[in-house]
Amino acid sequence: MSQFDDPGFFGEQWADDYDDICETDPGPAVDFLAELAGAGRVLELASGTGRVTVPLAARGVRVSALEGSAEMVAKMREKPGGRDIPTIVGDMADIALTGPFDVVYLLFNTFFNLTDPARQRRCLRNATRVLAPGGALVLECYVPDPSAYPRGEHVRAIRVLDDRVALEAYRFDLSTQTFVSQKIFIDERGGVRLRAHSERYCWPAELDLMAELEGLRLAARYAGWDRRAFGADSRDHVSVYRKP
Repeated sequence: MSQFDDPGFFGEQWADDYDDICETDPGPAVDFLAELAGAGRVLELASGTGRVTVPLAARGVRVSALEGSAEMVAKMREKPGGRDIPTIVGDMADIALTGPFDVVYLLFNTFFNLTDPARQRRCLRNATRVLAPGGALVLECYVPDPSAYPRGEHVRAIRVLDDRVALEAYRFDLSTQTFVSQKIFIDERGGVRLRAHSERYCWPAELDLMAELEGLRLAARYAGWDRRAFGADSRDHVSVYRKP
């Protein structure tokens, strides 16, 4: 297992300021998942700092969480209601829970953090195992853009934050659909912090095939949490798979 497949690796680097850096509004995901779950039991994989878990629980949804990083879980437990959510620290490819759950969800491209296709398959297999019959697995992922994946290494983007500049350098391997990146943060005092990351990205059709091999069927696919129609120009997708 590489360092990138260590379940706690991401959180060790990002937990301290993840909520400050992440600009994604959790509200639309919470609305979608609360409606889908109804009175059922729900499991979030890679729950992180609880940005979705905590407000979902506040809506009365019976949500449990699995997170690879103890640091991330500690951040969630600092939030009002965070300590009341049943949470275990573990590997989302193994899912050391029994269920059954009516909904299992994995958000914000985190499925791609499993950098080995065999581990991606194991995650889907175990999600199927803990789902109740008729239950739903929800994945939120980006749609890969081949034009954004050149061969070799290059600087992808520069962002200016309130008190620092973020430089992102990537190395792509098109044969394995993977990349390794370094986020380089330079603060106003001249300090430098490096944060490594890696992903194995999949196209929607590949996800559908992997899910089908593990006993799931695509029930719906949207371009976003607002249920916009998914099409050829969609850059993201929210996919709902059902267990027969």
